[in-house]
Amino acid sequence: MSIIIDFSGISVSNIIAQKTGCDEDLIRHSILNSIRMYNKKFRKEYGEVIIACDSRSWRKEFFPQYKFSRQKKRDKDTVLDWGGIYKIIDKIKLELSEHFPYRVIQIPRCEADDIIGVLAQNSQEFGSHEKIMVVSADKDFIQLQKFNNIKQYSPLTKKFIVSDDPTKYLFEHIMKGDSSDGVPNVLSSDDTFVEKIRQSPMTKKKMSLYSSVDISKIGDIMDEEVYRNYIRNRKMIDLEYIPEELKNKISQVYKESENKNSNESGKILNYLVKNRCKMLIECLDEFL
Repeated sequence: MSIIIDFSGISVSNIIAQKTGCDEDLIRHSILNSIRMYNKKFRKEYGEVIIACDSRSWRKEFFPQYKFSRQKKRDKDTVLDWGGIYKIIDKIKLELSEHFPYRVIQIPRCEADDIIGVLAQNSQEFGSHEKIMVVSADKDFIQLQKFNNIKQYSPLTKKFIVSDDPTKYLFEHIMKGDSSDGVPNVLSSDDTFVEKIRQSPMTKKKMSLYSSVDISKIGDIMDEEVYRNYIRNRKMIDLEYIPEELKNKISQVYKESENKNSNESGKILNYLVKNRCKMLIECLDEFL
């Protein structure tokens, strides 16, 4: 059983919502307080906390336009110093690994999405189906709800994200693309968002046509370019298509990582005192 936290997701959302700017103490407090809250809320039913962290993604190698607009927007941000903010986030990530009883997992070429996706898939092995709570606002994880043991909680809405048909959601997500990640719909070219080209509209009629056939035969009703874009989007969005070598690496690192579920209250207390986290000291046991 586990509570898997999308570390970048909760860090960035806290910084934006609480307007912490580049204040290291405030960023540290907001991140630690969030982890404390999710641990307290879910630990009884879901067990240990796992912190899933981002690295530069393999998706960028496959599709260079991936998240192009997001990075460009942050580079132009005159309010927040994202370079400085990410240095602080990286520092806190290391501190969590050293001082807290959590597995902190970061793997080159993998995003938190990949780590969460693989751990969810691995939870199906040998019929174990251990319960997993994914803490992230990212709707890409809706697809994991095809597994009955996976639930998702959004830190933004403070509500559970629930889908009646996660398989249908994934299919439509692949067809429509993901503008926030720079992935156009299947009717549009790779450079659509980079060159600010209007997407070819994905109409209800076209969506109905594509959804009317067995997924294994979808290439039969698409022209060559559309099918090529379908393969592009499926690889970008469907967590089943994470490269096999990275799936194996994630599984290996998870198995080799130390399960630090022992009582480390003294270690955490020293850390909180050192970093002047006075309010968090009062609820020390909620980190364990």
